[in-house]
Amino acid sequence: MKRYELIAPCHFGLEAVLKQEVTELGYDVTQVEDGRVTFIGDDEAVCRANIGLRTAERILIKVGSFRAETFDELFEGTKALAWEEFIPSDGKFWVAKAASVKSKLFSPSDIQSIMKKAMVERLKQVYHINWFSEEGQSFPVRVFLMKDNVTVGLDTTGESLHKRGYRRYTAKAPIAENLAAALIMLTPWRGDRILADPFCGSGTIPIEAALMAANIAPGMKRGYTALKWQHLIDKKVWDDCYEEAREMVDMSVQVNIQGFDNDEEMIRIAKQNARLAGVEQMIRFETQDIGELSHDGKYGFIITNPPYGERLEDKEKIPPLYKKIGERFKLLDTWSLYLITSHEGAEKDIGRKADKNRKLYNGMMKTYYYQFMGPRPPKNK
Repeated sequence: MKRYELIAPCHFGLEAVLKQEVTELGYDVTQVEDGRVTFIGDDEAVCRANIGLRTAERILIKVGSFRAETFDELFEGTKALAWEEFIPSDGKFWVAKAASVKSKLFSPSDIQSIMKKAMVERLKQVYHINWFSEEGQSFPVRVFLMKDNVTVGLDTTGESLHKRGYRRYTAKAPIAENLAAALIMLTPWRGDRILADPFCGSGTIPIEAALMAANIAPGMKRGYTALKWQHLIDKKVWDDCYEEAREMVDMSVQVNIQGFDNDEEMIRIAKQNARLAGVEQMIRFETQDIGELSHDGKYGFIITNPPYGERLEDKEKIPPLYKKIGERFKLLDTWSLYLITSHEGAEKDIGRKADKNRKLYNGMMKTYYYQFMGPRPPKNK
């Protein structure tokens, strides 16, 4: 069985979380860089990683790497890669995305165009044809240039892994599913503890928590580009990995997960999304303003993505909102609060310095994940 170097891109700041996930899946991590984790695996690893990783963006098979400071070097380096090991003569292939950081070559469109020409030249020589019909399966390519080092990967995923398939309806500024999962994984929350999201929007954080509690693989209900690469990955391997994921689901777990929002329409949408995810019976969604947040339970977790005030007209509303968050949190004296925001006055307005904060990127926006720790619950005798 052939082994590959597999690259899993992720949100900047979440590399350690993704590394832990890959390790728990049973694969050896060989490199951790800004925004991606590289590990070793076979064809089964491609399937299991796509279906099972909660915080990755996609899974790439590394085709090769080389150094290029000129477009000639980029052409020759790309042409030297063994594309024929992956792409059949009727395959549809293109460079779907090029990213460049601190490199002499920085124009994505030029990088994409030159690499495509180099791939064509290589495959023309191998297949002894001058024209490619490209009527077969799709083989999107992604390339990263970092300090003139070029890393080339074949995209096995297609639509980003954050698209689990359950979120048909969204809020104005929804948090990506894989980022929501990572926020939960960065806390000590487990399914036997209370979790509340007072700004749940379309329900992403509570739904991701429910998926974790029931051990439902995030990619169990969706397809992948590499599903059709049967010359590389036999369909039975995919079938076995989907079956493995189904067997691991435990819907008997008892949880206390709640989502609140002051917008009745958002709560309706959140309930629909939870139903599509198959976890509607595990979450209580209710229309409620942050000023009404309270709970009789002890040692719970608030994990939330409140408004940031990015739009000019909203900025003046943000300090009073965060002050209200602080007031309600203070009343929940045994609870912990985990909050992601770009609002720089968050700690001041909440009225407490965070025990930890972690810089994360929500898309292209720099945010901080503030962590206000509550006391640990007493150990059961």
